[in-house]
Amino acid sequence: MSVSQHPVALRLEQQVGGATKLLATVMGLPLVDGILPALIIAGALQSPTDIVEAGLLIFGGSATMAVILAEMDGTRREQVLSILLLAAILLPVAALEAAFVMTLEGVLNFGMFHRFAGIVILAIAAKTASSKVGEYLPSPGAIIALGLVASLKNPSNMELVVTPDLTNVPNAVAAVGVGIAFALAVALLAPRLRGAVDIDLFRFGSSVALGMLALSVLGVPGVPKDAPIALVTLGVTALFAFDPTSDSTLVADATDVSERSDADAAAAVTDGGDDAEHSPNAESSDAADDFDEADDSATEDDYLYPEDEDARAPWL
Repeated sequence: MSVSQHPVALRLEQQVGGATKLLATVMGLPLVDGILPALIIAGALQSPTDIVEAGLLIFGGSATMAVILAEMDGTRREQVLSILLLAAILLPVAALEAAFVMTLEGVLNFGMFHRFAGIVILAIAAKTASSKVGEYLPSPGAIIALGLVASLKNPSNMELVVTPDLTNVPNAVAAVGVGIAFALAVALLAPRLRGAVDIDLFRFGSSVALGMLALSVLGVPGVPKDAPIALVTLGVTALFAFDPTSDSTLVADATDVSERSDADAAAAVTDGGDDAEHSPNAESSDAADDFDEADDSATEDDYLYPEDEDARAPWL
């Protein structure tokens, strides 16, 4: 059940190759595409609930789980070391972006850019839900770039002052840290989760949770901004996607089949005597001998080419 053709992970795997590189690409895309700065500008990392939602859905999520469970090889120790190595790169980059993102306030209209932040989360949700839909949507980086152009202030009002602001650094690092913690938990529990988690179901539920997060960021009427709807949706999805009895049921069925086969073989051996001549093994042996004799006779008589060309069958 854990082997999934996840559309995001599959597309990236064809480009980068290798499980560790694939995981780095999946978890680093929000930093490269500018999604983290967009979340900061949109005010989507203000409360602890916002941080957990962004960390699980943006930096963790179904793509990260699919890569770890279905693509990464090696022991748990090796997988954990790979994730910690990624954390040593992602956390400083997130802190650097958060420190300088507010310098764009003198150049961009944050009220306008706020809308594009919600749109880019909706695009990620659509791409996660369906690879076919994702083919017709622009990439998150393209949406962010379009939002930057559309949000530019009047040149006469522009004022770019490059001054680091450490106010948003803790929240940004915490959001990435939640994604790292999610990846570590999946790697540590991989032997138990692999075969017991329906990744496709978890992927679809994650896309719904991302959609709820996007509606909350956009401030759609009827969607409460402070309620953790996306987090609750993700929790319900994880509950339905996890089936702890599936793997044990398969093992039990295989054990029963093996035991029945051993019992049948033992019964056939212990029968012995004249009954052995009428056993299934004896019957199959006689059938095999008859087949060999028929094959030999056919080879000797029927399959010899006739010496006269006119006497040959048309298909020969």
